[in-house]
Amino acid sequence: MPPIKYFLDTHILVWWLENSPRLSAEQGRILEEAEKNLPFGVSDITLAEIGCLVSTGRVELSRDLKDWLSRATAEPLVRLCRITPAVVAEISKLPPHFQKDPADRVITATARLEKSILLTQDRRIIDSGAVSTL
Repeated sequence: MPPIKYFLDTHILVWWLENSPRLSAEQGRILEEAEKNLPFGVSDITLAEIGCLVSTGRVELSRDLKDWLSRATAEPLVRLCRITPAVVAEISKLPPHFQKDPADRVITATARLEKSILLTQDRRIIDSGAVSTL
């Protein structure tokens, strides 16, 4: 199985697939130059988070949620990463000052386990230094 060089935070996945101008220039370049042999990592919890955001009206997608999620997790460009015992154990190793949001904790822990760079614009994650970010 090929390594995951980049892991996507929830908002980055949404912005990428919805062609949002909110991506940084570097993030946009990385996503545009995606290679099928180096998939982007996406956590299970990202799908749940997107479902919650859609159901509460905080995010609108360009297509039906089920179809959108199928596209968002289509291999070989994206590899869906499960919440495993190793991910849960890694959560316990996050710095004590790391934010308490469960989704951010799972996403960060998974990116750390995969030794990936997390594409995010979440200042709390970036400022924590808990994972390499871009």
